[in-house]
Amino acid sequence: MLRSVLRTTCFAIVLIHTATSVFAADSRPNIIFIFTDDHAAHAMSAYGSRINSTPNLDRIANGGMLFTNCFCTNSICGPSRAVIQTGKHSHLNGFRDNGDRFDGSQQTFPKLLQKAGYQTAVVGKWHLGTAPEGYDYSEVLKGQGPYYNPPMLVNGNPKPVKHTGYTTDIITDLALKWLQGKRDPNKPFLFMFQHKAPHRNWQPGPKYLNMYDDVEIPEPDNLFDDWSGRGTAAQTQDMSIRKTMNASDLKLSPPGGLTPEQLAVWNKAYEPKNKAFREAKLEGDDLIRWKYQRYMKDYLRCVASVDDNVGRVLDYLQDAGLSENTVVIYSSDQGFYLGDHGWFDKRFMYEESYRMPLMASWPGRIKPGSVNHNLVSNLDFAETFLEIAGAEIPGDMQGKSLLSLMQAGPVANPAAPPAMTISYSDKLLDCTQPEFRDSLYYHYYEFEADRRTAHMVRRHCGVRNDRYKLIHFYNLGEWEFYDLEKDKREMRSFYDDPQYKEIIAQMKIRLAELQKEYQVPDDTGSVPADPPSNHVEPVKRRPQPKKAA
Repeated sequence: MLRSVLRTTCFAIVLIHTATSVFAADSRPNIIFIFTDDHAAHAMSAYGSRINSTPNLDRIANGGMLFTNCFCTNSICGPSRAVIQTGKHSHLNGFRDNGDRFDGSQQTFPKLLQKAGYQTAVVGKWHLGTAPEGYDYSEVLKGQGPYYNPPMLVNGNPKPVKHTGYTTDIITDLALKWLQGKRDPNKPFLFMFQHKAPHRNWQPGPKYLNMYDDVEIPEPDNLFDDWSGRGTAAQTQDMSIRKTMNASDLKLSPPGGLTPEQLAVWNKAYEPKNKAFREAKLEGDDLIRWKYQRYMKDYLRCVASVDDNVGRVLDYLQDAGLSENTVVIYSSDQGFYLGDHGWFDKRFMYEESYRMPLMASWPGRIKPGSVNHNLVSNLDFAETFLEIAGAEIPGDMQGKSLLSLMQAGPVANPAAPPAMTISYSDKLLDCTQPEFRDSLYYHYYEFEADRRTAHMVRRHCGVRNDRYKLIHFYNLGEWEFYDLEKDKREMRSFYDDPQYKEIIAQMKIRLAELQKEYQVPDDTGSVPADPPSNHVEPVKRRPQPKKAA
């Protein structure tokens, strides 16, 4: 009799313990990470854009925290994504440039979340060359993916599923389908919701083909920069609006892959505008100004579709009762030049492409309308996801969780914001925390001496703190130094200015310290110093490392 009672009591205790454990797991927050490609912070109204409005993205910032000083470790698409997956710099995760292939067998944060009891999913752009690992469900674009009628790879199956429609809308349709019916409602989830837009060549969706037709987009003050204040790298790049943009970029020819119906809608929108352009016979600065307007209107049209579709997901979370226990984070893989310095694209450590947008909302945990000016990075995202989920952060990850910044209250007597802070509303609560991080390390690798490299940006590394930036174009033997308080647009390097001699020496020491801390190889990925001829034909990529067993 006593044995039976004890058995019953023990069984009841086990049930109570199990129920408590399940409840604890179920109460952990969901995480939705919304990610775009090449969305510059200065094309978001939350960051004070002069050129467009993003009301749905602003909902995330207004309901939570806006980070004004988030930067990437390597300003190019695939490497940024690999850093986020691993919490490690490019030289350690093995994905230094877009020609590499990601080793999915290595430690990644979604695998760690799976072990912690989270269900994981990714939909949209992946762009890492290998199938996603660590995800219970994945449906990703094949390669970069087109803007219309995208083939998508489901759960690693090499045979793509073809969709018909505008890619930004389709990715959102798939996201909502997973959120509404494919996930386990009894488990917390991490959902990576990743758009192709607004990546080159900026093809707008049918809804926005005529948006901005009667609007003149304000020009940046350095649209006609001649780069005389910087070194060889800036002067020999191939990413200028003046010379580099082609007929496809400028929509002077229609895109391929459209259905007859889509093509008819496209031509109805663009043919009258293109006819007027050809008849104008523009030259010189007038031609550059036209190219800028065409580029920016198409770019912002793509952003408008992203904003709409972010709104669809936010509305679903609200309607489904999920918003109260869901962390929503928005970012992009790097920034982008919106005519700044006369450029488009990214790659350089200059501010416009180095800076990333980052916003996070979490009802009850992040104060609405808060702002943070700490130096943060995509290197920190993996650690942040893990800490939010209550999972252990491995010691070999190189970033720092941002959770303490997100949950921090307003600083009683905040220090003056860093000089290069993006504009923001005076009503926001300053939650910047002292001593979080004093500087950031950057390293760009995608340049090879034996072929014509995309956009011809030379390899470089560098260090940035709240005010100063030091860049080393090591294969050229050139340094650049910027005082961001005195020269916010980085129009002239002060490297040879004697008044900065001591500061530059200190920055070089800090750069060396960061390289040692992050285990950067001594050769820093050097290639021969002489740039290739513009007439060199592309060659096969270098051999890729074998996947770990």
